[in-house]
Amino acid sequence: MLKRNIPLNAGEGHVIRLARGRLAPGISTQEGTLTPLQPFQPWSADMQPLCYWDDEPVALSIEQTPQENWIEGREWLSLLPESWFSLLSTALQVSAWLDNHRFCGRCGAEATRLGAEFAMHCDACGHRNYPRISPCIITLVTRGEAMLLARSPRFAPGRYSTLAGFIEPGESAEEAVHREVFEEVGVYIDNLRYHKSQAWPFPHSLMLGYFAEATTRRIHIDGVEISDAAWFSPRKLPMLPPAYSISRELIETHLARVRGD
Repeated sequence: MLKRNIPLNAGEGHVIRLARGRLAPGISTQEGTLTPLQPFQPWSADMQPLCYWDDEPVALSIEQTPQENWIEGREWLSLLPESWFSLLSTALQVSAWLDNHRFCGRCGAEATRLGAEFAMHCDACGHRNYPRISPCIITLVTRGEAMLLARSPRFAPGRYSTLAGFIEPGESAEEAVHREVFEEVGVYIDNLRYHKSQAWPFPHSLMLGYFAEATTRRIHIDGVEISDAAWFSPRKLPMLPPAYSISRELIETHLARVRGD
């Protein structure tokens, strides 16, 4: 449904209005589902042409202050079908990049938005920057049927999820899996198996999903990034991450294996 061509010469089309990670409600689908797409309209010069959605051009309108009825990005992802994830993720990440890179990171001069690609160019020193993408690993650690799930202090009460962390400079994804798991819960692992990746627009992560098997069972939480962790049986689970997340997909994939699906 999403085509990543920038509609440079469209001049009009749908618009997604954003401010500080919140998106304005727009038109509804034929099924009555509310979407963040505003009706077809002429585009102003300050809008960012974004992509094609169902072969129709879409642009971003980045505004300073969200209105009271605007909806936070995570809530949009829970409201819309999974097919909308790519559009929402792209809009959120590009808007965050534009909002945070109005000035050159090298010399401080005002940067100019280029039309043919997602790029901000500094006429003063020639520096050019592109949307930031931060690679992360996310891992479901298992031991037989049991899953090692953990809580961040930022989670909703009762929610547990898989382990995750940013890849450090000079580090491979596999090295990051071993390091993050040990740093956060003190468990050693082996038999890493890559599953899939997912763009995660909060604000600009690329999640690389893995399965891993624990070679030790005793848990030692770091007490900072992790407030609690435990082994959970498939027959007695805590509140899980939202359905649109790769964390939930890792968990559901493991549960399907246990059931023999």
